[in-house]
Amino acid sequence: MARMSIQEAAEHFGISKEAIHNRIRRGSLKVTLEDGVKYVEIDANVQKSPIPKAAKAQTRKTTQAVDERYYKLLEEQNSQLQAKVEKLEGETENLRKQKELMLIEERSRIEKIYLEKDEQLKNIFGAISAQFMLKTPEIESVDTQTVEPEVLEAEIELEEKADTNIISLKKHFKINNISSKKSEKILAKFKKSAKKDKRIIIIGKKYYINLDKYDYKDLFSTKKK
Repeated sequence: MARMSIQEAAEHFGISKEAIHNRIRRGSLKVTLEDGVKYVEIDANVQKSPIPKAAKAQTRKTTQAVDERYYKLLEEQNSQLQAKVEKLEGETENLRKQKELMLIEERSRIEKIYLEKDEQLKNIFGAISAQFMLKTPEIESVDTQTVEPEVLEAEIELEEKADTNIISLKKHFKINNISSKKSEKILAKFKKSAKKDKRIIIIGKKYYINLDKYDYKDLFSTKKK
């Protein structure tokens, strides 16, 4: 008995490896397993089947033709895959450039918005500051020795309110350049009406007016009726 591999047995009998496997399954050939490799037990008396030269030539020709078609198919598939890869790389590059342009445009847009907002805020703060400077009354000098602390504190708190147009009568005279003679007449009217006129605010010995809320034309008028 001779021991051969599947390939050697196929060549010995001049048949395919699949035919050897079929014989093994049918039990016409004995097989042994060694180190994971199958070996076929061949009777030495069984002669090797001769393979006609024409058959061998035809087999080689057929095998060669199959190999050529297989390699050609692989080359075509490889060319197609290469073309797809190049196309995808081109699309990826275009997308990357578009993304960069979008990011640059978005950044420019955001910077422009912030610049506009900063300019608007500057204008708003400028307007508020100007309005504050115009509306904030100057605290008139007082003699702290003769004014009670509670009265002085109330006067300062009232005059520090920048969101109103409450000013002292004395300051109103100064701003509007009212003569001292006319001021005395108006002050006399205020003293006369102070207790019953809700338009007049009295703190200590000073009179205050709210021009945003009330009209004082009747008290400011010095014309004789």
